[in-house]
Amino acid sequence: MRLIGIILATGLFAFSVPLLLRKKDAVISLSLAGLVAAIALSMVLFPEPSFNAAERGIKVWWDIVLPALLPFFIAAELLMSLGVVHFMGVLMEPIMRPLFNVPGTGSFVLAMGLASGYPLGAALSARLKDSGMASKTEAERLMCFSNTSDPLFMTGAVAIGMFKRKDIAGIILAAHYISALLVGLALRFWRLGRDSSPPIEQQGQGFIVVRALKTMRAAQRKNPKPFGELLGDAVKKSVNTLLIILGFIVLFSVIFELMKLSGAIAILSSVISHLAPKALFPPELHEALLSGFFEITIGTSAASQAESLLPYKVAACSAIIAWSGLSVHAQVAAVIQGSGLSVWPYTATRAFQGVLAAVLTLLLMNPSSPRWAVPVFEPVIVTGPLAWFSNLGASMGLCLVITGGVFAVSLAGLIVHCAGRNLRR
Repeated sequence: MRLIGIILATGLFAFSVPLLLRKKDAVISLSLAGLVAAIALSMVLFPEPSFNAAERGIKVWWDIVLPALLPFFIAAELLMSLGVVHFMGVLMEPIMRPLFNVPGTGSFVLAMGLASGYPLGAALSARLKDSGMASKTEAERLMCFSNTSDPLFMTGAVAIGMFKRKDIAGIILAAHYISALLVGLALRFWRLGRDSSPPIEQQGQGFIVVRALKTMRAAQRKNPKPFGELLGDAVKKSVNTLLIILGFIVLFSVIFELMKLSGAIAILSSVISHLAPKALFPPELHEALLSGFFEITIGTSAASQAESLLPYKVAACSAIIAWSGLSVHAQVAAVIQGSGLSVWPYTATRAFQGVLAAVLTLLLMNPSSPRWAVPVFEPVIVTGPLAWFSNLGASMGLCLVITGGVFAVSLAGLIVHCAGRNLRR
């Protein structure tokens, strides 16, 4: 109790002194300094729990994040350097602009974001803004619905690893992606008519595919680097970004462990249990939701182990995955730093998508159905070094499938657009 009192006293000092100064900058600066000092003091007072939490964070990054994201980061960097984003920008402009009010180049970001995981969608949105292919508003709009969770995490880690049920994987994926697209459709009207970018400059005339290819070739001429250099730059940028992600995962893992030790999580959970209506979510899931507010993996794991009906536990996981946790929000803020984008629209839409995903999950599962009473099977889960290679192989395969699917969807959308234009004539 004495240790907790020291930490609380440090935090109280950090907040009370700025209030006496009555200056906004002083309040922010000294509050942050006091908060960091309290965290550092807590790590000194609780070295073993802090070390174990950091070790768990590194394990999550090594087992899940690195093999899932590295192929997509490298592929995205290469595809952008080779002008593929310009190709898709020409093809998908007639579809992306009316639906989501973003340029056609946003289709590339959407495809890579849906297939990979946090925070690739945000990083690519910032790249579009920095390269002049999207305005600030369009990049923020695109970031809010293209930055989604990793499908391997939702199916392998959550559905099979935590719940031991293969049959809920499709429900979690559907709720997550449908809610993301609904957010994108809703954001079409956000800041409507403001800060719009012109369509990508097209090369040549004639059939749209020919124009798209010529535009891609023109982009390649502007960046005449050999493929080896492009590959080296892609790997270097990808590894640097993943190391930043590692730092945030470890930091928030330690902070959450310290909050548990100090009793802050239990206190906040008790407050939520008294204030939140039981009809919204069962009280057994309040602590899991609070955990997921900070970190996605800890929150989903706690929800899967809660004493509640399966549909409500899966709905809680869907909400946590859509919200993504403050750890991912900090990662997004880091990768968009320097591009001038604001993280606040992303934070607001994550909360909105969390509610949508939970509601969709309950609609898809129907809590009154007897189907969810008992587990369907006990899956065989790959562990150890084989799990890392399994995740990496699955991620690389999915990357190739999605890359091919991007072109297939582009051509399909083009056919629909051309057919509709011919009918109007």
